[in-house]
Amino acid sequence: MSTTGDRILDTALSKIGEKSLFTKELEHALEKKEVDLVVHSLKDLPTMLPPGFTIGAICKRENPHDAVVFHPKFVGKTLETLPEKSVVGTSSLRRAAQLQRKFPHLEFKSIRGNLNTRLQKLDELQEFSAIILATAGLQRMGWQNRIGQILRPEECMYAVGQVCLTKEAMY
Repeated sequence: MSTTGDRILDTALSKIGEKSLFTKELEHALEKKEVDLVVHSLKDLPTMLPPGFTIGAICKRENPHDAVVFHPKFVGKTLETLPEKSVVGTSSLRRAAQLQRKFPHLEFKSIRGNLNTRLQKLDELQEFSAIILATAGLQRMGWQNRIGQILRPEECMYAVGQVCLTKEAMY
């Protein structure tokens, strides 16, 4: 199934302005009994679930830290050693705000799409010097060799619920 958040790829998530970007269509399918349960990233769920919905399980959390993947010409660098005005892609306003404060010599720009799409944009478009992704997502896909730097919480605190897979159902 595809959600609004999956389909709108040309706009930063923070500018779309909808709280249920990655859950609305899935919850609608639950209501219509088209599916028995749905799986989300816990960070995508609102604090209050709609009436009749419940979290049935939260899977064991994987590594929640964020990772930096560098463009091939910057492999071996860190965010600290990237050249002045280097562009770093992220889909998260939270990440951009934290990293801008820590690395003021860098510019942060929205990058959207699944992992394949973002890595392809990094490698082929010459637009980004690096991108920020969840370490666990890269590991799940077998791309841990692309990780150039793991961000420490004092550099960029990961989101509450990041990489916690959650099963949502109706009661």
